[in-house]
Amino acid sequence: MAQTGIIILAAGNSSRLGQAKQLVEYQGENLLQHSINVSSSLGEIPSVIVLGANHEKIVDKIELKGFSIVINPDWKKGMSISMQVGLKYLLEKNKNLTQVLLLLCDQPFVNEQLLTRLMDEKDSSKKGIACCAYANTIGVPVVFDQKYFDALFRLTSQEGAKKVILTNKEDVAIIDFPEGAVDIDTQEDLMRLKNYTL
Repeated sequence: MAQTGIIILAAGNSSRLGQAKQLVEYQGENLLQHSINVSSSLGEIPSVIVLGANHEKIVDKIELKGFSIVINPDWKKGMSISMQVGLKYLLEKNKNLTQVLLLLCDQPFVNEQLLTRLMDEKDSSKKGIACCAYANTIGVPVVFDQKYFDALFRLTSQEGAKKVILTNKEDVAIIDFPEGAVDIDTQEDLMRLKNYTL
């Protein structure tokens, strides 16, 4: 039985958006809370949120539902550093971790069914990585087997976890998630979200 850990990356300062994307409201909840709610519905899984910019304000606006919080003081160095902070925290607390599910906080159409399907696909395919396909690319949410933990720790600040996916394509299971193309980086993205229908 796989021992899964969950990391939600929510450390950036949303400079292009001009406000903390973690706290953007959509359908009655902020985006980070949505990620927490969806992830916590998978059961009692060791889970951590990596915060950085605006963390004091963000902590006051979320219900943790069993998640731990770790602060990345070097959040400006890039997402891979935040991912490494979260993975290090999980491994220190859970020596038997065999895989990790990595999510962002700004994909509002991620749901429990998608995450369950992703983990099921990794299990049934016997692949070491399971990720999502959207907008002519592949990426998060993604599940990495423990055999890729060292590769994730070796990523530099300018590299993302996608590098590990792309350099191991023969060991990757992919599921379609077209709504994954909807993420919130700019005010234009936010306007599109508010008018988006599935």
